Amino acid sequence: MKKILFIQSGMGIDVHGQDITKAATRAVQNAIWSNSMPGIEKSLPDNRLENMKVTVRIAVPLDRDNLDISKIKETIPYGTVEVDVTDGGMATSSGIILEDSEDENDLMYIVNAAVEVGY
Repeated sequence: MKKILFIQSGMGIDVHGQDITKAATRAVQNAIWSNSMPGIEKSLPDNRLENMKVTVRIAVPLDRDNLDISKIKETIPYGTVEVDVTDGGMATSSGIILEDSEDENDLMYIVNAAVEVGY
């Protein structure tokens, strides 16, 4: 990405089920869902949304190999999307194991996201 126009940040949690993809997509949704970019096209090359580039940076505590990058990309409605995964976030006790929620243990996963938009 040549130029970053703005960065949005968010956090996502999967309290039960230990689904790192669910926590990561929630973090990205948290970052982007309360924003509007009405003038973004005028800031992009050729004034076209197709020229927007998005880099999603996510910090995950565990189960990096179980992360479904394609589902994270689907969370972004426009542009060419890249996903960069790093260690981080948090895994902590939820205080209870709920078998009907597919818990394998009592951990809840907390993921942080930064969504960079530019061209």
